[in-house]
Amino acid sequence: MSPEHPYIQRVGVVGAGAWGTALANAAARAGREVMLFTRDAAGADMLSARRESPRLPGIPFEAGVGVAPLDERIAACEAVLLVVPAQSLRAAATTLAPLIAPQTPLVSCAKGIEQGSHAFMTEVIAEAAPTGRPAVLSGPSFAEDVGRALPTAVTLAAVDEAMAVALTHALGSATFRPYHTTDIRGVEIGGAAKNVLAIAAGIVAGRGLGASATAAMVTRGFAELFRFGQALGARPETLTGLSGLGDLVLTCSSPQSRNYSLGLALGRGEALPVGGKLAEGQFTAPALAQMARAAGVEMPLVEAVAAVLDGSLAVDDAIGALMMRPFRSES
Repeated sequence: MSPEHPYIQRVGVVGAGAWGTALANAAARAGREVMLFTRDAAGADMLSARRESPRLPGIPFEAGVGVAPLDERIAACEAVLLVVPAQSLRAAATTLAPLIAPQTPLVSCAKGIEQGSHAFMTEVIAEAAPTGRPAVLSGPSFAEDVGRALPTAVTLAAVDEAMAVALTHALGSATFRPYHTTDIRGVEIGGAAKNVLAIAAGIVAGRGLGASATAAMVTRGFAELFRFGQALGARPETLTGLSGLGDLVLTCSSPQSRNYSLGLALGRGEALPVGGKLAEGQFTAPALAQMARAAGVEMPLVEAVAAVLDGSLAVDDAIGALMMRPFRSES
């Protein structure tokens, strides 16, 4: 690559869960030297021996993936993917901040908004690891698909376009295609909002309300996502692209989505699950609802999901309230 688009060969992945394992494999297939970093030495030893993550069973590590506990070895990485849950990102970034080389790209691979601060993930990185260069990867992608090298396309955003281009070249391969952009906020809004809307889609399916209701929910949900994105300065082409509409379509249509599965359980009348696999939308919903109100943006579906999750509104009451909203123009 040209000097304007620096070449990245050594990639670190912080987080050895299903998505971290999948992205480590994707980077290795792109020809990079990959180090998958775990929280402790015991975890690194276990994964080194098994060459497979228990969070992604049946999918072995690619030959180019090494494993190590998070330590000073991360300083050799020319880019680092932070593949931890949104609510754990600040702690992870704080831990690695003194270990990384200055100006290392730090790519958030979480889709959410931090509780309390209402910060997006790149904002968390900028605060917790100020010597790094924040970026974000998002889009319609299930860990198992990426881990198995099934064709997948995502969006990768950074303020510096040259860095975004370099990162797409570092991760892109015949089966994993990143598109680059400088619209960080648009990518982050799509990733966060679609998780909340996927819970709504799951509720509709779990309640047995039919395909027509699902289509209406996804369409009106996307209208909410689009309004919120525009209010915060996101570009329309980002919101209608892979990290917006594309990810919404995927997660609102498959039980592989943890958020959709959470909604299914709620729609069937089950109690809010405790423990198990994380559904990011459960934490994002109240933050997104509060941010929308502060920005003067109507997001009734998001408000309904937040109310169902906090127990202030029953599922049937939420559905009834949405259907009885005043009639209005679609525009």
